[in-house]
Amino acid sequence: MPQPVRISLDAMGGDNGAPIVVEGAALALERHPEMRFIMVGDEAVVRPLLATREKLAAATELRHTDVTIAMDAKPSQAVRTGRRTSSMWMAIQAVRDGEADAAVSAGNTGALMAMAKICLKTMTRIERPAIAAIWPTTRGESIVLDVGASIGADAAHLVDMAIMGAAMARIVFDIERPTVGLLNVGTEEMKGVEIVREASRILRETEIPGLAYHGFVEGDDIGRGTVDVVVTEGFAGNIALKTAEGTAKQIAEYLRSAMTRTWTAKLGYLLAKGAFDALRDKLDPRKVNGGVFLGLEGIVVKSHGGTDAVGFASAIDMAHDMARHQLMRTIRDMLDDDPGPEPA
Repeated sequence: MPQPVRISLDAMGGDNGAPIVVEGAALALERHPEMRFIMVGDEAVVRPLLATREKLAAATELRHTDVTIAMDAKPSQAVRTGRRTSSMWMAIQAVRDGEADAAVSAGNTGALMAMAKICLKTMTRIERPAIAAIWPTTRGESIVLDVGASIGADAAHLVDMAIMGAAMARIVFDIERPTVGLLNVGTEEMKGVEIVREASRILRETEIPGLAYHGFVEGDDIGRGTVDVVVTEGFAGNIALKTAEGTAKQIAEYLRSAMTRTWTAKLGYLLAKGAFDALRDKLDPRKVNGGVFLGLEGIVVKSHGGTDAVGFASAIDMAHDMARHQLMRTIRDMLDDDPGPEPA
């Protein structure tokens, strides 16, 4: 059996709390029997849930705290009230102290990022972490970052995100030199704001062994899978993510309405049910749930707050893969290979 991957879980985070976390952990353990968990939360709530899952209980160390970060808490408030005592902080701290290889939380995104930055610190050279998400495309999957960690970016930050995103792509997609594109309003070199054009110049002129710079990509290139990694700042990335999620739900509603409108439509649905099931599976957000915080001195994965157990298990899977295939070492090696941006 391979060396166990140790995952710390914020058992109280998210809209649905401990029941989803425990069930999700049980599902993930079936796929990765060597995993071990540190589960942080209210023992009175979590212990009875573990008692019904013998295998999970045997693989889990439960750490008690009754301090939970509210989903609507401001990051500054969350840090003041939950530093060192909350389930979110204690899950991150387990990574900092070397007791866990990665942490997963479905809690408040802003609070999780603030606590992770304070507790773990950022990597050398990285000024601001980014959230990287897996994006389903017509050719498979791509990685998009930043999808909401911070608003705005300078050229150096975009270059660092390109390197970190490529490092993640090398692990997730098993590609030696992932293709990287900068999200822009056009593909021509003269398009876009100066910051994006400057980042493009740096990536084009700098030989970074672990990535292949493609150039500018537009919004429709994300779904096409034109490149393995799409880089943008957090404001645009978060809007793109929420728009894609909303569009997927909109299409599903249109199809559901159209397929139940008449008896001939219902018959057509039955004949094409296999194709619709495949489409539903492809667009299922639970299968790609889990945003990775890149740029920290440790691995933290953010699960969607409203996900179910299947979605939370996917976030644990992501944390497992990032730890198993040594994301941190891959990022450090790629940063070491890059001499850093030179002034124009």
